[in-house]
Amino acid sequence: MPLDQSITRIFQADPLTCPPEIPVREAARRMAQARRGAILVGAPGRPVGIWTEHDALTLDLADPAALDQPIERVMSAPLKTIPHHATVGEAGVLFRLERVRHLVVVDDSGRAIGLIGQSEVVLRHGVEHFLMLHGVRSALRRPLLALPAGLGVAEAVARLDQAQADAALVVAGDGVPGIVTERDVVRLIGRDGPLPATLDAVASRPVRTIGADESLLAARALLEAHGIRHLLVTEPDGRRIGLLSFADILAALQYEYVHRLHEALLDRDEALLRARQELGLARRVIDASLDGVMIVNTAFEIEFVNPAFTHITGYAPEEAIGRNPRLLASGRQDEAFYRDLFLALTSHGHWQGEIWNRRKSGEIYPEWLSIDVLRDEDGEVVRYAAVFSDISERKRTEERIKNLAFFDVLTGLPNRRLFTDRLQLAVANASRHGQYLAVMFLDLDLFKRINDSLGHGIGDQVLIETARRLGQGVREGDTVARLGGDEFTILLPQVDQIESAARLAERLLAQIRQPVLVEGHELYVTASIGIAIHPDNGPGVEALVKNADTAMYRAKDLGRNGFQLYSPTMNARSFERLAMEAALRHAVRRNEFRLAYQVKVDLVSGRMSGVEALVRWHHPEAGLVPPAEFIPLAESMGVISDIGEWVLREACRQCQQWRDLGLPPVRVAVNVSALQFHETDIPAVVGRALRDSGLPPHLLELELTESVLMQRVDEVAGVLRDLRAMGVRISIDDFGTGYSSLSYLKRMPIDALKIDRSFVNDIFSDDGQVAEEGASIVSTIITLAHNLRLKAIAEGVETVAQALFLRQRGCDEVQGFLISRPVSGEDLISLFDRNLLPDAVGEE
Repeated sequence: MPLDQSITRIFQADPLTCPPEIPVREAARRMAQARRGAILVGAPGRPVGIWTEHDALTLDLADPAALDQPIERVMSAPLKTIPHHATVGEAGVLFRLERVRHLVVVDDSGRAIGLIGQSEVVLRHGVEHFLMLHGVRSALRRPLLALPAGLGVAEAVARLDQAQADAALVVAGDGVPGIVTERDVVRLIGRDGPLPATLDAVASRPVRTIGADESLLAARALLEAHGIRHLLVTEPDGRRIGLLSFADILAALQYEYVHRLHEALLDRDEALLRARQELGLARRVIDASLDGVMIVNTAFEIEFVNPAFTHITGYAPEEAIGRNPRLLASGRQDEAFYRDLFLALTSHGHWQGEIWNRRKSGEIYPEWLSIDVLRDEDGEVVRYAAVFSDISERKRTEERIKNLAFFDVLTGLPNRRLFTDRLQLAVANASRHGQYLAVMFLDLDLFKRINDSLGHGIGDQVLIETARRLGQGVREGDTVARLGGDEFTILLPQVDQIESAARLAERLLAQIRQPVLVEGHELYVTASIGIAIHPDNGPGVEALVKNADTAMYRAKDLGRNGFQLYSPTMNARSFERLAMEAALRHAVRRNEFRLAYQVKVDLVSGRMSGVEALVRWHHPEAGLVPPAEFIPLAESMGVISDIGEWVLREACRQCQQWRDLGLPPVRVAVNVSALQFHETDIPAVVGRALRDSGLPPHLLELELTESVLMQRVDEVAGVLRDLRAMGVRISIDDFGTGYSSLSYLKRMPIDALKIDRSFVNDIFSDDGQVAEEGASIVSTIITLAHNLRLKAIAEGVETVAQALFLRQRGCDEVQGFLISRPVSGEDLISLFDRNLLPDAVGEE
């Protein structure tokens, strides 16, 4: 099937449908029985969602309830649609732009009349010559995913989902590989009874293979002959290098679509030229032509039109013949245009170009028009022959290509390329007229948390809403662009004074702070903005953007949710930051970190009840770097997990060393950052540290912040239960400064609440009197902890009065400078088995 043919002949006119309330298991059973890759959810003709084989990978097969939930809970919505008159080539491009494998075919009224998948397009794309000339190797898009045959089925499905793969090779001990695909997963979901124990029982064998140097045409033939959708690709030496699917072939075909479109346009122009040369002899060719043909006499009356003329303009021959060609005029071209046209005909006997005409229906459309002067044997003009084609689709294609080149697909905003072009023009104009212009660099604060906790779909909606608010907040003539991710830039081509840019930044920040409602979630987002001014922060385009970026990072360093104007001193700070980033990446390998330990004291016995491990970085040149400087940097660089694992191993080793010296057992507490908790397998990391050090699990305590608990609550609770099952203790650090709720605390297996030092500082006022509000907060937290059967630990205790107050209110443990400053592991030995409370506290 040629690329420009309609999809009408290939889409599925009888797609599977099901009501929204049926269980997932039943929907999967229907798909498996019908050997279909998708099922529409809702009434026939008016579906509300779709559930596909790929969606099946997101289910937790280890949870039986996941298969009995209504299909509407896991379906994909809204639907991605394509009109029934679209071409096969357009369907291929739309699959890539929308990142889906199925499109719902709708009629002119919007009613769903069918379904089209990638496989239908690949099998009927009509570009066999392209498939024959291109090798299998050129279509491989991702590395081979291989899973052991003994792996559990639920874990295997989770890995497929994590890798965004639609199939995986199953490697068995006997060396005979199998394959597991999304269709296998749907078949498993739809059958009765428990899941098979291992992946080996699910894998299909034998696996069809193809050489990497074979043609894509051979691959398609093999897929079609065996009724399969994946082939194992091997090198000549037998090495396995990937799995080839219909989706991979389709991705290669999309590039062919643009090439074929260009070739088709060239072929058409050549055909038009031949038709003009043979106009008087080739009436049948003219009648069969897809281009409109019109013959006009010297009185400017239409004498002849072909069927394509009627098809394009809507005018039947009897309605056009005898009339002036101006019945097609759209009014878009002025009299000067037509004078130039006839001057070209008089001088050269030919004119061609783009023109806008009007159909009988009133619709204005673009066409490519060629006009030739026909002369008799004496050279006298006898007629004019016009050949034209409707180029509406070509214009739409050009516009789509332009949008892809200059506009962001998600938000519709200008992209980096178009922003740079506009900035270059604005700088040149401002320099010529001695004006100011401003560049703003905007970055959403902690946006990664939204993607990690709620998914990229929700994150995309937040970006779209942010783009809308930014567009509404600027003036006409200003440019808002998206550079990528959560980074936006704003160009103000004319700024009367610097304060104007600052006021705009404040307004934009206020608009972004308004809650965003997405799929039932009320989200609060903030941003940081950096501002650079031309010509002060120039001298060129690159410098303006870089300096605005530098100012934005300064705004983040100062606490986020604000803006900063660029100053030259920021560059020095930026260089310092880059140098520190480079040093921090090597700090673990170079053994530059040390641990200090701060004592926790039991308020009843006065004895050491535990210690908290605190990491210190001894930079070889800068000396001791405060944690407040390098911990946020490590989190932004993505190395906090490596540092955290080193701290955990070292703290366990030191605690076991104290035991080996015969000292009383003491519990060591280690802080776990939110990023480390969500990026790594914490139970596995803790298990390795305990095994390597020999430390009993009950002597290890992990301190987590409230923000960890509030992200993906069910998942966090499961991880904490695994840690408690190992014997490790859990405490909540800086309690009261986040946004925990009693319902979450009751669900979490924790052992202690640590009262933040800010609350301890507020117990007494500056004149030494008890501050009612601060004292009440601390007392309430202690009571809350005890009611939940948790220990209450106060940190930042620096005075005897604070310790006495906490003891009277029943606080269990304290730590702070009143007891001891952080000390090395060797110096801590002298504090074991001693009453560490000041006498005034112990005597009370």
